[in-house]
Amino acid sequence: MKGYLASYVGLFQAHPTGAPGIGRIEIPLIQRDYAQGRPGPFVEEIRTSFIEVLLDAIAGGEPVGLDFVYGKVEAGTLHPLDGQQRLTTLFLLHWYLASRANRLDPDAAWTRFSYATRPSARRFCQRLVANALPKDEAVPSAWITDQEWYLHVWRNDPTIQAMLVMIDAIHDEIQRLHPEIDASTAWGRLTEEDSPAVSFYLLPLADMDSDEDLYIKMNSRGKPLTPFEHFKARFEQDIKHSDRDGDFAHKIDGAWSDLLWPIHGGDNIVDDEFIRYIDFITEICEWREERVVAAERLGPRARAIFGPDNQRAPEHLDFLFDAFDRWEDDEHINSIFDSLFSTSLPGDEIYDWQKVALFGATSTNLFEQSCHLFDSQPSGNRPFTLQQSLLLYAVLLHLIRGTEDFIRRLRVVRNLIAASEDEMRRPNMPTLLKDVEEIIVNGDLDAVGRFSSNQVEDERLKQQFLEANPHLTQTLFRLEDHPILRGTLSCFEFGHETFRQRAEAFEAAFADPAKWQRLTGALLATGNYQRQRPKSTGWQFGTSSTANEAVWRYLLTDAPRANLSATRTVLGEFLDGLAASGNAIEEHLEAVVSAWLFEREASRTFDWRYYLVKYPSMREGATGIYFGADGKLGYSMCMLRTKTLGGWYRDPILLELWRSSGVGDKVEDPWFVGYESGPRWLRLVRSGVGIRSIPLGFALQRPDDEQLASVFDRICDQRGDVVAEGEEILLTIPQEPSGGELVDSGDRVEACAALLRDFVEAGL
Repeated sequence: MKGYLASYVGLFQAHPTGAPGIGRIEIPLIQRDYAQGRPGPFVEEIRTSFIEVLLDAIAGGEPVGLDFVYGKVEAGTLHPLDGQQRLTTLFLLHWYLASRANRLDPDAAWTRFSYATRPSARRFCQRLVANALPKDEAVPSAWITDQEWYLHVWRNDPTIQAMLVMIDAIHDEIQRLHPEIDASTAWGRLTEEDSPAVSFYLLPLADMDSDEDLYIKMNSRGKPLTPFEHFKARFEQDIKHSDRDGDFAHKIDGAWSDLLWPIHGGDNIVDDEFIRYIDFITEICEWREERVVAAERLGPRARAIFGPDNQRAPEHLDFLFDAFDRWEDDEHINSIFDSLFSTSLPGDEIYDWQKVALFGATSTNLFEQSCHLFDSQPSGNRPFTLQQSLLLYAVLLHLIRGTEDFIRRLRVVRNLIAASEDEMRRPNMPTLLKDVEEIIVNGDLDAVGRFSSNQVEDERLKQQFLEANPHLTQTLFRLEDHPILRGTLSCFEFGHETFRQRAEAFEAAFADPAKWQRLTGALLATGNYQRQRPKSTGWQFGTSSTANEAVWRYLLTDAPRANLSATRTVLGEFLDGLAASGNAIEEHLEAVVSAWLFEREASRTFDWRYYLVKYPSMREGATGIYFGADGKLGYSMCMLRTKTLGGWYRDPILLELWRSSGVGDKVEDPWFVGYESGPRWLRLVRSGVGIRSIPLGFALQRPDDEQLASVFDRICDQRGDVVAEGEEILLTIPQEPSGGELVDSGDRVEACAALLRDFVEAGL
């Protein structure tokens, strides 16, 4: 039997000659639950796209056809075998509009729709059509579930719950897309007999198979439409205004599918890859229009960019086509990215300085990664980062515009991105995208507006330096690719006499993180390389933590060039010494520290630097951040484990005092929290005796227990360096004037460690 055109309401009306009469629709037992109302982003995309198509049609747009509905008609009842989802959605749409238009008649033929899958779903449909939705209800499902006819057990029926989701979705999309729609007019278009807004072909099937056999045969045709197939169908309508719509349909099923096929995810289809890459292109076009779209589905976003209401749609469509057509095939894609980028760093066997190193990357193929990972609306961190989007856009610009000196400009973009982590936020992306275009297309650093201004200045200086010293290009690029520096060379002087030697020495000095603790000592022995942290009284040093490479990067790169002057001077002196020594790094580190300590001990000058250089435990802070009293570094310091004083930290002098004394668990493990100005006491477990480091030596606290206090007094009296000043007891350290202040002339750690041992041996 041939199919015939019908609307949902038209199914129940007179049919062409020979067509069976239909008095009701019943979804057979063999069908699955109503799926269009299920939760989840993919189903939501399909659901919303389908509703949009229906609503556009009933709001006065072009009529829409929904393909074939197959089914068996027995005794006037249609049992759909294909079309269940569409028919259920149409039933719910009719109920909603009939309610709004005051046209709901429980006896109307179209209301005779039910499910044979569950008695509960059948009963729900009966109750629903007997009750109209009031006009002022903001959440239809809330009203329905609050009615006395709604049974509590229905909350466990997946089909009923899915229907409630669909009803809310219909309501929400009408409010979003057509808030001024007249319900009576829409109802008329939906139920129009001659030219209904929504129609389909009904194909009644002959009784030649069992329902089960037919269902199996019909569903063996393939999987349900994917989100991409729904998106593609709607997108083709959205670009009908363009003369490229036919070309799009041809390419997406031809050349572009062939392009993506080699990188399919193992399922032998490339729908997901298409969705992700088009999502990437759409977001780029949004940024080019200075739009930063909140969480929203791809379909409406693509319509806003490429649809007829956007004056810049032709420009965006050109970019869409170019973003696909500039790639020839997978071999071409791989060769492009292999020629531009590398995941290898200096020191690796296959490192190539002529390529742009991608820090932390596992693949250079940004096109393939975008097709596998891109998501413009993630709930957490982006798997395909904003930084990667900018780099892929840079490559596309080059392929589309045929830019000059591309790999050099790409390196500049890489450097700017690496130095602008704080700027990598979605609201900034339109400006950052413009910056990338200015650099890649025009080579214009002066036009950069959002990337780090410090890095822009660094790039200018490097360009000037290489123009004067082109023979040092390899050296400079290799230094830029160092994982600590990541493109920023603000801690280097651009002097051609020493640049190569310092660059090579830097790589040797930082090659082995296991040597970083000795490196912090050697740098401090060379000079005051630390710098004050911005808007803080804290000081930034390097770190001995092998897991905290970022500390070194922050110290050496994350500041204006002028603020790195002292650090740059000390680092340069240290690197010059390493280069001139000819020694292995470990030998040079030991020699620098030993020579400096020898000089200090010979002159009896034991300032705070002496203690930090001499005792490695005082350089254990994972963050390299230190605080001192009144913002000055001295004999009372905090060595931070975290970035703020709100976390537990060490007092470096008390830590070494405890360890040097060898008293172990007789003393509480000295961890502290609170402001640097607060007193920090090293305490003996048994007696509670307290010891803290102050400028003149160590303040001491007597035990509260009188018997223990007498032991404490006896030990102090036996020493000539313990004095009482009022209520304070002080272990004095000999000091001499130096640089306008008093500096220890005896090792305070050794002196107090001996006293601490005396306390413990006496039972305190």
